[in-house]
Amino acid sequence: LKNRYLKMIPAPLLVVLLGMALGRYFDLAHEHIYLFLPDATFLPHHEATVGPKFLVTIADNFLASFFFPDFAKAGTFEFWTSVISICLVGSLESVLSAMAVDKLDPYQRRSNLDRDLTAVGIGNLICGLIGGLPMIAEIVRSSANINNGARTGWANFFHGAFLLLFVVLFPRLIHSIPLASLAALLVFTGFRLASPREFSKAFKLGKEQLFLFVVTIAGVLATDLLIGVAIGITVKFLLHLLRGVKPTHLFRMTFTLREEDADRLHVEIKGAAIFSNLIGLKQALTRVPADKTVVFHLHEAYFLDHTVMEFLHDFQRDYEAQGGHCQFLGLEYHETYADHPLAARHLKIKSA
Repeated sequence: LKNRYLKMIPAPLLVVLLGMALGRYFDLAHEHIYLFLPDATFLPHHEATVGPKFLVTIADNFLASFFFPDFAKAGTFEFWTSVISICLVGSLESVLSAMAVDKLDPYQRRSNLDRDLTAVGIGNLICGLIGGLPMIAEIVRSSANINNGARTGWANFFHGAFLLLFVVLFPRLIHSIPLASLAALLVFTGFRLASPREFSKAFKLGKEQLFLFVVTIAGVLATDLLIGVAIGITVKFLLHLLRGVKPTHLFRMTFTLREEDADRLHVEIKGAAIFSNLIGLKQALTRVPADKTVVFHLHEAYFLDHTVMEFLHDFQRDYEAQGGHCQFLGLEYHETYADHPLAARHLKIKSA
């Protein structure tokens, strides 16, 4: 768009406004049969039934949407199955979404996952008491916020506040939005999240990263998010085993923290360092003061996967931004699986 006034309107809002105008033109508020190109002699006639089912459905009376819980089935197996399922799905999906948003954040900040889960839990408790659907952190909305210049969590607050305002005061206006407009926004945002550029990034990290990326996407599309991610994790475990990672090292990393003097901390990592045994090292490094020189000794680590290399890189960036220093010793003894500094690597030559 070259018009400077139209450029002031956010593109998603322009799509919604255009959809509302077309919805009114085609009279989607009333069910009727629509003939596509009825006067065209070179095409067969196509007719379709259009109506309110193609618009956003919302109740006119906001208070009528409240349903209070009935605990009559609190002692049944079905009740607790549903409760546990909602808890696990909401928690895991929220954590996965938060971690994905962290990677999209241009300022490379890290979410407080404990606080996020607490907020989701309190929100779901309130939703359950008034008959609302469960809450989860959602990658599409967060990605849309980032793409439109959002910088802080206030974007989510105002997003929710404006939704509540329009649902309470302008339900008929919400009802006039065609579902096709919202679908177009979802498709565009989804393409931004899984564009060809993302496949190229994965390939540069190593062929196995591209393979895992494709397998996980296929699993998500064929099933759902949680099952798809579980498939990707299972395949990653198998790849690590094929590359020589010992089963006993899948969930346990051997490392030691040793202070040589008041200003220098040595971190010695042995065995395999992979995504599934990284949490112990993460927790240990959170307690390191910001004014030291942290030296990582990696010459006895026979395998370092991409997740660990990415974590070490991020730790170095964040720690040095706080005034500390980081050094890595022993990487020269490793051979990488791709020409990328964050690619997985295995021990090639043992140190003397």
